Amino acid sequence: MRAKPKPRYKGYVFDLDGTIYLGDRLIPGSREVVKRLRDFGCSVVFISNKPLEPRSSYAAKLTRLGITTPVSDVINSTQALIRYLREHCPAARLYVIGEEPLLEELEGEQFNLTETVGEIDVVVAAFDRTLCYRKLNIAHQALMRGARFFATNADMTCPVEGGEIPDCAGVIAFLEATTGRKVEMIAGKPSRHILDAVVGHIGIAVQECLMVGDRLATDVYMGHCAGMDTALVLTGVTTREMLAESELKPTFVLASVADVP
Repeated sequence: MRAKPKPRYKGYVFDLDGTIYLGDRLIPGSREVVKRLRDFGCSVVFISNKPLEPRSSYAAKLTRLGITTPVSDVINSTQALIRYLREHCPAARLYVIGEEPLLEELEGEQFNLTETVGEIDVVVAAFDRTLCYRKLNIAHQALMRGARFFATNADMTCPVEGGEIPDCAGVIAFLEATTGRKVEMIAGKPSRHILDAVVGHIGIAVQECLMVGDRLATDVYMGHCAGMDTALVLTGVTTREMLAESELKPTFVLASVADVP
């Protein structure tokens, strides 16, 4: 039997949808490549830009599809936000425009959430399908009083089962326009903060890691900004024609995740 080639990197960071799986179907070769990397002792981490579900849901899905994954090996934009808050304002009182999974995770990490305008130190904008005037008004007033302004994401849409929903980009734009304030930090893609959280988790330098994903504007751009080599897979949204027209080029272009070096 031919020996498995030794992986080129010590750490591998995989996007999920379009890279490891499509919907509820593993992309051919993804299970085998993850096993090969783990067998060689490489660190394997999966990342998601969606704070709509706890990372335990993504770990459970991967495990159900055949890639056994502990919760600790999934990093989403919520984890990047938590890491940043702990480093820069651990005692801050937060007002979060977001859904219950995000609020519960922040409370579980012992952050103080409040809706009292005079107590708010940081406003956090996130995906929120229950957005209403009251939430926007509290955030607006807190920012006008000097609260800091963070966000989990700033993509134009968030893909979910059955279609896409608007993300927090509209909330950010509204609050910026009405307060004259600019968002200070965005935790998720394409910001490098989510990769900082990954590197902090696995303890491997960015130069020894490979970012693998299917999107130029998020996965490849983010890896480039972080100083990490990148691999673009052609099993998701990006085509060879789109790549040819882009000034941003990945380190590797792969037919699928099965070809990860």
